[in-house]
Amino acid sequence: MKEERYFYVPEASADGELPADEAQHALRVLRLKEGDELMLMDGQGTFFRAVVTAASGKHCLYHVEETLPQRRAWKGHLHLAIAPTKMMERMEWLVEKATEVGFDELSLLDCRFSERRVVKLPRLEKIVVAALKQSRKAWMPRLNDMQSFSSFIRQQKGRAGRRYIAHCYDEIPRTNLFQELQRLSWDGVGEELLVLVGPEGDFSIDEVREAVDAGFVSVDLGKSRLRTETAGLAAVMMMQLAQ
Repeated sequence: MKEERYFYVPEASADGELPADEAQHALRVLRLKEGDELMLMDGQGTFFRAVVTAASGKHCLYHVEETLPQRRAWKGHLHLAIAPTKMMERMEWLVEKATEVGFDELSLLDCRFSERRVVKLPRLEKIVVAALKQSRKAWMPRLNDMQSFSSFIRQQKGRAGRRYIAHCYDEIPRTNLFQELQRLSWDGVGEELLVLVGPEGDFSIDEVREAVDAGFVSVDLGKSRLRTETAGLAAVMMMQLAQ
């Protein structure tokens, strides 16, 4: 059976031509030609079965043969807010693996103990697209630029959904995130689940208290002490598995 080739085309139903970077891959790497089939994904929940109508130079034109709406594999809106690691490769690994598992939104936090305060979103977006195609996910996760911890917390006040902050302070009572998620009824499809994960040095205790005062539930991710990127992936996995 011939393997299907997937391409990310945000306006797949309307454009009729692959974006430049996708066209380059299709023509120079895969050497597609007129009449070849390809699968397009718009990142908004739909796949499209298409056929190449013209392939020349840097341009690859297509015609949509079939529209294939997809069903989301998880119920809630899964949102991870995390302080980026000092070594950017670790954050890139997290973004790739979380996309493969499946989640909806990533927010970057500038915390008191953060060791990285600048992140280039275009690089992360490319990693997300590659992971999206590899894992054949129909929804493109939203990436939000970095903002201060306090600003992010203020934005959450009054919003619907369930919110958790994972930390390692024994003096602040915690429950296990997975057990908390398992207790949810999941009556409302699309309900937001938000988990906060701190930098290598954890959140400051004042930041944890600020979040708790704003309505966040204090949680742990198990008995092991995890690296930031591992904790972020564990949180995404728990949100997925608890449904």
